[in-house]
Amino acid sequence: MHKPFHTLLFIVFTFLVLGLISFVFPEKGINITERLSIHYPSFSSLFLEKKAEKTDISNIIALADAEDKAIESDADTLEDNQQVSASSEPKLAKVDTALKLITSIQYKNESKTAMANFFNALANIANEEKSIRILHYGDSQIEGDRISDYIRLKLQGEFGGEGPGLISFMPVAPSVINKISWSAGWDRYPVFAGKDKRVKHNNFGALAHITRFYNYSTITDSTQCKSAWVKVVTSKNGGPKAAAYKKIKLFYGGAQTKTAVELYENGTLNASDSLVAGGNFNIKEFTLNQGALLQEFKFKGKDSPDFYGVSLEGSKGVMVDNFGLRGSSGTFFNQINFGQLKNFYDYLNTKLIILQFGGNSLPYIKTKEQADAFGTYLRAQINIIKKLAPQASILVIGPADMSVKVGTEYETHPQLEDLRDAIKKAAFDTDCAFFDMYSCMGGRNSMLTWVEQGIGAKDYIHFSSGGARKIAVLLYSSLMSDYNNFVKNR
Repeated sequence: MHKPFHTLLFIVFTFLVLGLISFVFPEKGINITERLSIHYPSFSSLFLEKKAEKTDISNIIALADAEDKAIESDADTLEDNQQVSASSEPKLAKVDTALKLITSIQYKNESKTAMANFFNALANIANEEKSIRILHYGDSQIEGDRISDYIRLKLQGEFGGEGPGLISFMPVAPSVINKISWSAGWDRYPVFAGKDKRVKHNNFGALAHITRFYNYSTITDSTQCKSAWVKVVTSKNGGPKAAAYKKIKLFYGGAQTKTAVELYENGTLNASDSLVAGGNFNIKEFTLNQGALLQEFKFKGKDSPDFYGVSLEGSKGVMVDNFGLRGSSGTFFNQINFGQLKNFYDYLNTKLIILQFGGNSLPYIKTKEQADAFGTYLRAQINIIKKLAPQASILVIGPADMSVKVGTEYETHPQLEDLRDAIKKAAFDTDCAFFDMYSCMGGRNSMLTWVEQGIGAKDYIHFSSGGARKIAVLLYSSLMSDYNNFVKNR
């Protein structure tokens, strides 16, 4: 006959067995496959677990807020002007030098030559006949124009320039500036997170993906013409200068036949023409008549060109292009046609390339050796870029703090600092500058506090929009502080 005492004995026995297992089970678990492992809570995690120590970021937030306020007040008058006055003297940027930077841009040597090409171009901006470009490549941490939008806002306010720059007809994520819609039939063909097997060539352009309104197929005399449209709506969320572009440039190539194109501004026909067949670097330029914030492209043809992107821009000043490539590790440049990519970098007058990757590779990195291997891959990619864009400086940004769940608490990923160090080494090995975003936001377990204060996302990986703004302020302040020192000392 079952008695309550028997139940009590069973429960006690079960807890004793589970407790003994917690003593002997390997702390790091048992690996079944490369991606599958079995974990069991240890005795200390069950009964003696300590809360992860959160990092105090109050001084970082105070600095970001103070610097943002100082820059904002100084830039207000500049953004009311349509054109920054030309001067033979290099212009200094507005940065509050009384505030000590949390994290400065790091260099391989004291001469800080890694950023010289960009700083020289910025100092001589009044003598440039066309806009200079900053290409900001990154993963989902920058998608939707985050971080880039603030840098664009401030640089265009200081040094002139209009427009959000080069964007895709099918962006990976919605932007704070541009809202894009398209007709049925459009598709994206990427290379940034693995080459799309539907594409038999490697002409993916500077954005590392192409878009088409008609799939790849052989055309015949009986092939029917296809019609398609794309609408681009620009808001003033990125500031008045980003919305004040006067030109549109369409980058395309690879079509088997000519394609008819019409451009409408707020429903009014601006231009009607055709796009040529063949090639991998064709440009169709349109001049806007009304300064409208709604443009619509209408296409018609038996085959679709490969559209590499559309640039919304002015004539002079600074352009900042945001290439947020969700899921990318940044190791795709070797898969793009080098000649085509060089054409892009040369034509765009690229003076600074920012590389912000690593977060998508971190989940698969289990050891320091694997982190070092990623650094080796990244170094090879940087060397390719340096050969294709020798006129451009390169700034490598390390990963932000990224938390994983250990027991019931979130902690910094155990290999994050190894990855950060490997990326920094890759930057220095290739004579590039490096910005340590992990240290900038507070270092180990800082993401816990960012999330707690609402400036980090609930996934403990990404910034919220407010957090992205604070990081952008600190990055911009460091960048302009070094620029000002460069101008004063040259």
